[in-house]
Amino acid sequence: MRPYVIVNVAMSADGKISTRQRRQVRISGAQDFTRVDRLKAKSDAVMVGIGTVLADDPSLTIKSEECRKYRKEHGQDEHPVRIVVDSSARISPDASVLNKGEGKRVIAVSRRADVTKVSALKKKSTVIVNGDDDVDLTSLMGELYSMGVHRIMVEGGGTLIAGLFEAGLVNEIFTFIGNIIIGGRDAPTCTDGEGFIKDSSFPRLTLQEARRIDDGMLLHWIVENP
Repeated sequence: MRPYVIVNVAMSADGKISTRQRRQVRISGAQDFTRVDRLKAKSDAVMVGIGTVLADDPSLTIKSEECRKYRKEHGQDEHPVRIVVDSSARISPDASVLNKGEGKRVIAVSRRADVTKVSALKKKSTVIVNGDDDVDLTSLMGELYSMGVHRIMVEGGGTLIAGLFEAGLVNEIFTFIGNIIIGGRDAPTCTDGEGFIKDSSFPRLTLQEARRIDDGMLLHWIVENP
């Protein structure tokens, strides 16, 4: 068994999620922020890759008091479990995700991670050691499910999302397309990595909904045969 995985991303009209310097860009607006908060509130966990943590230092907390109250009323922590996939344990103990807001944290590292860093992380989080050089995402999902994490929202970045698609672990994807052009051949997209080569290996999506929101468009897709 594994968790149900929902990817949520905001991208420019040309498919970029940040600049080539990995600088955070505000792509969506207030309406979309509210939507994301509600999606987060209904999830058991929020997951990101280490690149997102190093670039943006997100707390991954729920901002809306209404959404936090909703979780409390349903016997949950104010914030979902916050999960960082960090193969070599590069995250700083001072990172916002480890220090802001109540709730559980999970850091997934591989066996090559420095044992001293892993030991320090255990003081602030549950550390899952999984995979030799890189975290084995399929095995990680199994461990998370056994911990009671049955629904995960993934917020980035492109390397993690690509890995999840390659492993057939994504069930849904929300893509907010903003009204800006970022450009740059080296600017990250929502699915970086090596990419798929054969048409037969491309993940296929079914469009569930398309609607205007803020100054852009929100597309909701279901992944076929994940």
